[in-house]
Amino acid sequence: MTILIPSYEPDNRLIALVRKLKETTRDSILIVDDGSGERYRGIFDQAKEAGCTVLVHPANRGKGSALKTGFDYMRQRGDREGVVCADSDGQHLPKDILKVMQAVREHRSHIVLGSRQFSGSVPLRSRFGNTATRKVFAMATGHSIRDTQTGLRGYSADMLDWLCRIPGERFEYEMNMLLEAPNAGYGLVEVPIDTVYLDDNKSSHFRPLADSARIYFPFLKFCLSSGLAAILDFALLLVLQGLKSNLLLSVVGARLCSSIFNYTMNRKFVFAKGRKAAVSRSMPKYFTLVVLIVLLNYGVLHLFHEHIGIPLVPAKLMTEAALFLFSYWAQRKFVY
Repeated sequence: MTILIPSYEPDNRLIALVRKLKETTRDSILIVDDGSGERYRGIFDQAKEAGCTVLVHPANRGKGSALKTGFDYMRQRGDREGVVCADSDGQHLPKDILKVMQAVREHRSHIVLGSRQFSGSVPLRSRFGNTATRKVFAMATGHSIRDTQTGLRGYSADMLDWLCRIPGERFEYEMNMLLEAPNAGYGLVEVPIDTVYLDDNKSSHFRPLADSARIYFPFLKFCLSSGLAAILDFALLLVLQGLKSNLLLSVVGARLCSSIFNYTMNRKFVFAKGRKAAVSRSMPKYFTLVVLIVLLNYGVLHLFHEHIGIPLVPAKLMTEAALFLFSYWAQRKFVY
């Protein structure tokens, strides 16, 4: 099996990790220098002397790109075992890397996640970032994962082609991987590991604003599509209700038009994954969901507006808020 370490501007902790791994395993170590430059050549030369294979990007291209370079190298080499990816900053202990490696052997065609427990002293930005991402991921997919941002992950060799096709060049690549795994038929397995932060995680190259935006981009696309559809639905509801004064007809007509718009946007842009979902497969599921949400929409709106006496505009906003998360989860899990 191969241990793949993407590395950008590392320090001596990379060499310490390599030496410890060499003491505990005979598996090969593959390092991708992601454009660190001449200043760091000495560290990578030491890694070569320790028996590692080092691939070099002439310029920095991002963690996702570095991982894919390693995966493609293994694929071309005809690797038949698998790979465990670890970070170069010393936050992944050799014993935990070996633990993930064993789990890969036991769970073929699964993503094995080395999940940190976040106990003890954890930097605030790391604790907050992981908590927020975990909740958003659970909301989007219906799957609860303790550590969505872990860099310690393992894959069997049959997954290499798929790993090379996943979109993303930087930190968003690893989130895209988790989002696309269920539709590709790959399960998720979590293995508990120690939580290690050195110097308050100052060595991390994660950029809180830019990289968080990339990580959340799949969710933001869905929210934008849903938001535009909601605006269209809201405007049509007011127009139809003003013309007909029939709440059921207004709700159904507005939702039919907005759902056609939403389906088209989601199929072509939000959940495309490099290729559009077949209309024959996705459309019946989507409009079955639409019918269900229309019934729920009418029932809740009727309750708020006709029985409780809430004015139409706030009643509509309350209804949409209540049903948004359900629609978000159902489309991701069942439709596309």
